[in-house]
Amino acid sequence: MNDMSQDPTTKYHTGGFPKQEQDQPGLTAATEPRPDHGESSYAGSGRLAGKRALITGGDSGIGRAVALAFAREGADIAISYLPEEQADADETAELVRDAGRAAVLLPGDIRDEQHSIDIVEQTVKQLGGLDVLVLNAAYQENRDGLESLPTEEFDRVFKTNLYAPLWIARTAIPHMKPGSSIISTTSIQASSPSPELIDYAMTKAALVAFTQALAQQLGESGIRVNAVAPGPIWTPLIPATSWPDKLPTFGQETPLGRAGQPAELAGAYVYLASDDASYTTGAIIPVTGGRGF
Repeated sequence: MNDMSQDPTTKYHTGGFPKQEQDQPGLTAATEPRPDHGESSYAGSGRLAGKRALITGGDSGIGRAVALAFAREGADIAISYLPEEQADADETAELVRDAGRAAVLLPGDIRDEQHSIDIVEQTVKQLGGLDVLVLNAAYQENRDGLESLPTEEFDRVFKTNLYAPLWIARTAIPHMKPGSSIISTTSIQASSPSPELIDYAMTKAALVAFTQALAQQLGESGIRVNAVAPGPIWTPLIPATSWPDKLPTFGQETPLGRAGQPAELAGAYVYLASDDASYTTGAIIPVTGGRGF
């Protein structure tokens, strides 16, 4: 029998990344090299057949990889994103529809409480219900020091990364039935914070507590709550974080010696959304290239 296993140290781009900068929130077309979302590799097997999912930040990066995988596993998808990310959202919707599934596009800013409420209500209205909620949207920016961190930036990070997940989950829970799943995207930064991402790291640590507490609250309702903790993953958010000097070595400090690709996280989300994870709740799954969580 031939061994078809792939060496994880060389499966994807192994070197550094060219210096580049983008304005927030970052776009796929301007990211060099282009991230792999599993377009040519992810093959579904019906593990999410008939489910309806809402993915925040589903236009690009990890969110696009999750949307693509969920669709190929049989789920209909709603994605929320900023209006300036429309080109990316359109590409993701095309991938979902190519898989034969419905795609609902929900542009707007989740820092607005009413919009966070509306995206849940629109998902339920247009897809007929909500079975999987993926709280993935996030904002980060390089910080020179806490003493120079503007309040408006602190607000932007906390409203995007914490307030919005609370508003969205609070609205979604009454619509979710036993067997439903809530999945947050936390980060290696939750346990190994970098000083230049101090406010972002704070929010990701809070999402761990959110996941574990909500899992206890919703356990008796049959709704599972888990999280994925990515390590250094190559997405448009990285060149939009104002650290071009870090890109030539981005991800190389991991035991696997390289950055991860969005496609390498999709399977974790599929597992947590599927009935295969029926006894998994309150869990944090690290996908970090070997960095300890």
